[in-house]
Amino acid sequence: GSAATATAPPAPPAPAPAHGPAVRRLLEEHGLDPAALSGTGPRGRVLKEDVLRQIERPPATAAPAAGAGTPGERLVPMSRIRRRIAERLVQAQHEAAILTTFNEVDMGALVELRERRRESFEREHGVRLGMTGFFARACVLALREVPELNAAIRGGDIVYHDFVNLAVAVQTPRGLVVPVLHGAQALDFAGIERGIAGLAQKARESRLSLDDLAGGTFTVSNGGVFGSLLSTPILNPPQSGILGMHRTEKRPVVVDDRVVIRPMMYLALSYDHRLVDGEQSVTFLVRVKERLEDPERLMQDA
Repeated sequence: GSAATATAPPAPPAPAPAHGPAVRRLLEEHGLDPAALSGTGPRGRVLKEDVLRQIERPPATAAPAAGAGTPGERLVPMSRIRRRIAERLVQAQHEAAILTTFNEVDMGALVELRERRRESFEREHGVRLGMTGFFARACVLALREVPELNAAIRGGDIVYHDFVNLAVAVQTPRGLVVPVLHGAQALDFAGIERGIAGLAQKARESRLSLDDLAGGTFTVSNGGVFGSLLSTPILNPPQSGILGMHRTEKRPVVVDDRVVIRPMMYLALSYDHRLVDGEQSVTFLVRVKERLEDPERLMQDA
């Protein structure tokens, strides 16, 4: 008889390639199933670009029921990024105890400084001397004194950060995005200006990476560019604080017992009262106000 021929068992299928930490973070944040994405990396691995492409794509929707589209109405599917923004805003309202405290800043010295230093600053540092950089720098310094506003609640613990990853809200044609300036505590004033300008340009050109959008510990939002005089910003969870800037407007104020006309701006600090006490929120806002009213020192402070 002939001898039996031994055959090797079939090789097990190669394991699916693991996703990188940035990809996993964004998949979880946006509630996406990696199995539903077409990965363009080696062996079908899902890359950052694949996730961003899926986030920006409007979700598939079923045909509207009869009578749903009445004359004079248009049904437009929400983009994934707009849906995610809505979900996070509702999450913040439901999970945090949000309070807002207000103050006002005399912007006279800062406006004068920008006019006087604008050209020389741009020549020296290669970036425009904007307004947001002053507020960002003032917040970074004030967070040293009130670290609770740079912290977050995680389960039954408080997570204190020894760094400041400053999120800066930017409006784009796709909606509001909040890119993050990582390690802002280690940057000087010019470094903060360059970082914010770079993130804003990437946001307008839809070139933000996953890392650019992740890890923020405190947020600055400027509604003043749209003409807002006063607002109550909503927290960006799990952060415990957000500073709202507003339009600078000339108003009568009392200085040295005299009524004078000064360029004034209202500031609004929304905070999570579970973690931040009223005294701490007021102290933070006063420190920001004091630094903005002494902008020369603000540009030099380490």
